[in-house]
Amino acid sequence: MVRQDNPLGFFSNKWCLMIRRCLPRLVAVGVGLLALLASAAEPETPSFRFIATWSATQPAVSSSRDVMLNGGKLLDAIEQGVRVEEQNVKNASVGIGGLPNADGVVQLDACIMNGPGHQAGAVAALEDILHPISVARRVMEATKHVMLVGDGARKFALENGFAATELLTQSQREAWQKRRASEAAKAAKAAKTAKTAKTAKAREDELTPAQHDTIALLGVDAEGNIAGGCSTSGWGYKLPGRVGDSPIIGSGLYVDNEVGAAGATGIGENVMRYCGSFMVVEAMRQGKSPQAACEEVVRRIAAKDPSSYEDIHINFVAINKAGEVGAAGTDQGFNFATADQAAAESKDAAWIQE
Repeated sequence: MVRQDNPLGFFSNKWCLMIRRCLPRLVAVGVGLLALLASAAEPETPSFRFIATWSATQPAVSSSRDVMLNGGKLLDAIEQGVRVEEQNVKNASVGIGGLPNADGVVQLDACIMNGPGHQAGAVAALEDILHPISVARRVMEATKHVMLVGDGARKFALENGFAATELLTQSQREAWQKRRASEAAKAAKAAKTAKTAKTAKAREDELTPAQHDTIALLGVDAEGNIAGGCSTSGWGYKLPGRVGDSPIIGSGLYVDNEVGAAGATGIGENVMRYCGSFMVVEAMRQGKSPQAACEEVVRRIAAKDPSSYEDIHINFVAINKAGEVGAAGTDQGFNFATADQAAAESKDAAWIQE
């Protein structure tokens, strides 16, 4: 006979007791399974992300990714990524193996920014030092200054333990000598025919966009902190002492920890006259996505500049605090590299035409 105090009526007291004991556990398991299924259905939010100018910098971006996967800090990842490209002798626009100036001397420019504290450091026209990005970071962290240039930057680097390094490779030396001989022959011929030899500006105009593949590397971490770095050997065969946009805060690179970051590549003079990277970040501050911001600034500069879209050579990459990225430029074939904790890949940027 079933006891009347059994709330289920048809179960024995023994079964009721077992159900009462197991029910909370069964409910907990069910809730856990539902949570697991819900998390699997939603895309994982990246804990960090990087973007860099040019797909050829993928090894640099992957190196930054490795730093983060191993528990490193964002600023260290940015520096390490740029260093990879600075020691890549195959890149004729960054670090060792970079194109020399008109006198056959490699002069390097770099800057770095750390979003927290709005910190910045830069070096320009730096000779004989393999990693200008690391010297720029030392300027940022160990001095009250933002930028050191020329002999002062070189002296600072040597005094801080950076070794002197020959940056002009044999192949680049031979190319420079061949170019110099060709220019001398042309000048001699022009003198005989009473034609004016080409000016330094005219010789610079002969350079191709392929000689302007600066690395600008941007990143954001899981806390939403942002950092960036930029490094280049500059315009090939430039006038000695020429400095482009790359080491200039707000031109070649800009980071605002409340908003995002942007970096540039191309002809530096056409970026620095408009504070291009700063403009991209400000466009993001106004609510535009990184992609929309890059495209807007390219069009805005191109509309104002006397050069044509084909000749202006301005390209930008950007990232915002949420880890969204964008890239656009006037150079057909401009591309970029990205990486997060899941993967690393390269993509074509938006090509902005007139």
